[in-house]
Amino acid sequence: MSERLFGTDGIRGIANRYPISAELALKVGRAVGHIFQREERPHTILIGKDTRRSGYMLENALTAGLCSMGVHVLVVGPLPTPGVSYILRSLRCDAGIMISASHNAFQYNGIKLFGPDGYKVPDAMEDEITRLIQNGEVEDIRPTAERIGTARRIDDAAGRYIEFAKASFPRGMRLDGLKIVCDCAHGAAYKVGPSAFSELGAEVIAIGDRPNGININDGCGTTRPEDMRATVIRERADLGIAFDGDADRIVMADEEGRLIDGNGLLAILACDMLETKRLPKKCLATSVMANGGLLKAIEPLGGTVVWTKVGDRYVVEAMREHKLALGGESSGHVVMLEYNTTGDALIAALQVLATIVRRDLPLSVLAGAYQQMPEVHAQVPCDNGRLPLEDKLAEIVQDAEEQLKGHGRVVIRPSGTEPIIRVMVQHEMRREAESLVEALVKKVAAL
Repeated sequence: MSERLFGTDGIRGIANRYPISAELALKVGRAVGHIFQREERPHTILIGKDTRRSGYMLENALTAGLCSMGVHVLVVGPLPTPGVSYILRSLRCDAGIMISASHNAFQYNGIKLFGPDGYKVPDAMEDEITRLIQNGEVEDIRPTAERIGTARRIDDAAGRYIEFAKASFPRGMRLDGLKIVCDCAHGAAYKVGPSAFSELGAEVIAIGDRPNGININDGCGTTRPEDMRATVIRERADLGIAFDGDADRIVMADEEGRLIDGNGLLAILACDMLETKRLPKKCLATSVMANGGLLKAIEPLGGTVVWTKVGDRYVVEAMREHKLALGGESSGHVVMLEYNTTGDALIAALQVLATIVRRDLPLSVLAGAYQQMPEVHAQVPCDNGRLPLEDKLAEIVQDAEEQLKGHGRVVIRPSGTEPIIRVMVQHEMRREAESLVEALVKKVAAL
């Protein structure tokens, strides 16, 4: 292959430019249609999107490509990524496509693929799609007449997903008396988020719930939660919840407006699951970039961590391999495989809310179990574009961790998008972290 189209989370780029163009989306549709047409029977693929203006263009191009291969298409419109994963399983579809660039600005967009089981497709299938597009193998496959596919809109997809998410909330429990600020990032959760919480009895103050196609993630959502935090304080709310553009990430704020990121939310959920004996193997999965304070929060309860590569798909792979129920990333991906197959911000919020109600404690008290370890980051540019061998980097990490003697963590990894090496040090003392980062940058630069 001359070029791999897919990154760690599908195909992504500026909309209406390669590779997020209508022309390529049509080819993706044709390639995906070919791959999933393995048997002589009607095949159906579901397409969802977030609220970006470019979603119309890509949705129609993908639909045209799929129909041209004889595949039937179900279109659900704006719906969270985890909602697409659920609906495609509920409707017994052969695959699902989500059009979204997640937390990125509106001018970007992306294409994510899900298999019939609701999990993101493996790298091998993405490579096969790339090969089919680049070699033109499917260009001569042209069904005609009644063999051309059809497209149909599913009007009640949002309601179906709301009921699915609410079913994860304990029976007999309600949110009466709780005032919640819900920041929808002008994205895919602008209807389902506030509706789910209010239907369970909460008083909901919705912000970021007026998408216009170009304001998704603009000064709001998980990457810009300042307005959510300020609204919690101003409205004297019990807590705040912020989604990202496709609602597979979440951050929260307690009653004082203090931010709780993915590390803190994982700590709250893990501690509750450990204390109620609901955490299989007393273990969760998270990426190497997670804060060491997460492990320190769960260790007193016997909890452990499986560390993974950066990217929620690798967290999910580790969870499936080790048969774990909880995983996620500091960015706010929270995966609970008991309920859904991918990061699901709405279900994660409901599980934290259930913990608050069950324990009759404010979010600030629950979040107190997690104390963030001071963390320092640096980048080492590779001027010649050549990255050092990973075994050399591993040696540097091993030497540094021996020096730390259990009082911190070191991560040195090549960037997946730039010719740089990322260096992270966590230590109980910030000065020690800063000093060690300086030393490690020099070692990496000398390779």
